[in-house]
Amino acid sequence: MSESAIADLPGGQRDEVILVTGISGSGKSVALHALEDAGYFCVDNLPPELLRDFIRLEHARFSHRVAVAVDVRTAGSLPHLLPLIDELRREGVRIRPIFLDASTDALVRRFSETRRPHPLTAVPSGGDATRALTEAIELERELLADLREVATVIDTSQLRPALLRSWVRSLVGAREAALTLVFESFAYKRGVPLDADFVFDVRVLPNPFYIRELRPLCGRDAPVAAYLEAQPEVAEMLAQIETFLSHWLPSFEDDQRSYLTVAVGCTGGQHRSVYSVEMLARRFEARVATLIRHRELDARE
Repeated sequence: MSESAIADLPGGQRDEVILVTGISGSGKSVALHALEDAGYFCVDNLPPELLRDFIRLEHARFSHRVAVAVDVRTAGSLPHLLPLIDELRREGVRIRPIFLDASTDALVRRFSETRRPHPLTAVPSGGDATRALTEAIELERELLADLREVATVIDTSQLRPALLRSWVRSLVGAREAALTLVFESFAYKRGVPLDADFVFDVRVLPNPFYIRELRPLCGRDAPVAAYLEAQPEVAEMLAQIETFLSHWLPSFEDDQRSYLTVAVGCTGGQHRSVYSVEMLARRFEARVATLIRHRELDARE
């Protein structure tokens, strides 16, 4: 497909390809179904060497929103995938890789519940030899490590399918920009998100949880916000985070990063981290595209 052919799409549109990949058991099928519901033409487990021809075919059919799932089942072709992505981008194809990940404990639990074998448990040319599930998961992480580095990562360890679908839709629906800042609140007691590029700990700030009338509320509620706004250390913490991010954002834009995930954690993920994420997103939304995620709060809604 030539660059000029892509640039001259009807209505000035450009091809868009969402590349869904990640660790087996992390929710790729759920993500693909969410994209299908959002109007994308989806195909699962496409060998990377067929990606260019597939895009050309869909271009001829005037389908410009395409989602392709690629995983470790085509491991032999994965080394060619990253150079192909670069080539297609130079030709004008918008490719947005999304990498779904999850903790090993979560993956083991999911495979145990579904009783599905991991695709790497079988040893090639090994007769009846098999790998332990945890060994297969770690091998898969190694094989996909380079692809993870260039993708937007979503940690699905604690996400219900409905919440994962929502996050995927918001991710692909974000306005096109050189860099999108994703602000995510979380609870330390449930673990640090695997998709975080930066992690800020706000557990040192005054906790509204210990005020009886504020306990059932969250950081988006006005009484909690008023309480935190009255604490000088809260303003100081947010100002320092803003200064740090403002200083380094140009470097990440120069590095051609598409997404940067900033995780802010407190004890329960309901008050301080939620308020901080809301305030930080508000401060940056005029400068860059922003997305907001509240891992614990969204999970209970």
